[in-house]
Amino acid sequence: MKHRSASFDVVIIGAGLAGTTLAGGLARSGKSVALIDIHSVHPREFRGEKFGPEVMTAFEELGWGSTVRDCVSVFDAVRVVHFGRLVETKHERAYSAYYSDLVNGLRSGLPNTIELTIGRVIGIELSSEIQTVRLKDEQEFKSRLVVLATGLGEALLREAGVLRQVVNPRHSLVIGFDMAAHRECFPFVGLTYNPESYKHRTAYLTMFPVGDRMRANLFSYREPNEPWTKAFRANPERELALLMPRLRGHCPNLSVTGPVEIRSMDLVCTTGYDRDGIVLVGDAFQTACPASGTGMFKVATDVKRLASIHIPNWLATPGMSWSKIKAFYSDPVKRECDNASMRSSLRERAINTDSSIVWSLLRSRRYFGRHAYYAQQRTVMALIKLLGASSASKWISSSPPDFPV
Repeated sequence: MKHRSASFDVVIIGAGLAGTTLAGGLARSGKSVALIDIHSVHPREFRGEKFGPEVMTAFEELGWGSTVRDCVSVFDAVRVVHFGRLVETKHERAYSAYYSDLVNGLRSGLPNTIELTIGRVIGIELSSEIQTVRLKDEQEFKSRLVVLATGLGEALLREAGVLRQVVNPRHSLVIGFDMAAHRECFPFVGLTYNPESYKHRTAYLTMFPVGDRMRANLFSYREPNEPWTKAFRANPERELALLMPRLRGHCPNLSVTGPVEIRSMDLVCTTGYDRDGIVLVGDAFQTACPASGTGMFKVATDVKRLASIHIPNWLATPGMSWSKIKAFYSDPVKRECDNASMRSSLRERAINTDSSIVWSLLRSRRYFGRHAYYAQQRTVMALIKLLGASSASKWISSSPPDFPV
């Protein structure tokens, strides 16, 4: 339904993962919410495809648990390979889905009190009291608060007076593709394969089930237009075998089907967000390197803190000035999550690519430290067989040290 003018507690611009989950969480707590997006069906988009139990917990606390479970594949075991050798099997529940399928599933589960509008925002007027959002078709929305959940889009950030600061352009490159064989043909439920050396500027390969397929994500620090990237797109089977020669020992069939999706990611944060009447959520505020695995948890943290604490507090009293909104950006839980994501993003790129003497030494420390650890574990397992489990169990470590850098 089109409204020439309508009023709400909150207008959320962007119905991706962050905007949709926030809209549902607020609506279930009795807030009037308008959700605006330019697409009636979220288009195919190569973004976060796997998440862990902490993100699912956030979905459940926001009332999204059953909807999300209907959209995802669930698996409980991941084989971890270092230096071509299987070193452990992690038993922890994980969830996976194509991003667009997850977002469209969430949209279908929105409460019927949500005002979902398809249109293009062309203007935002902000004040310390009432905000106005105008669409291209002349619809107008007034609200106490505007939430920008526009992901990587910059146009509306500029409209709101917010600036993006690129911390590192083309920070990482992630490649996604489906394996040709049915998921049951693989000798594992899930796999994380760490490269056999650091020379290829590659973080790791992960394989996980999505429906009846086995999905693969390869995280690297390559350039989108370099010859290697073009060669991988043209022949992923050959390039995987060259990049990780021992991979066939763990995944004999490397045949790929369908398109190879490649996404280059800038590491970005924002400045000038100290504005009345508007708050930024998820990637609209700060991006995360996909290789760090922190992106969806960062979004879930933002949404949960806004829906359960900050927005209810702001709406409980008159006005919507920056003096209120700054509480979200200074929230210690959010700040620690954002800072940890940025540290992880910068550290993992440096350990894989930085040729300075400091990072070379740290790289050697991690490489030889892990080699020594796994050699020790093999010795322990041999002792277990020789002496019996009860005598040798005290030497067993449940997981390898991180050898942090």
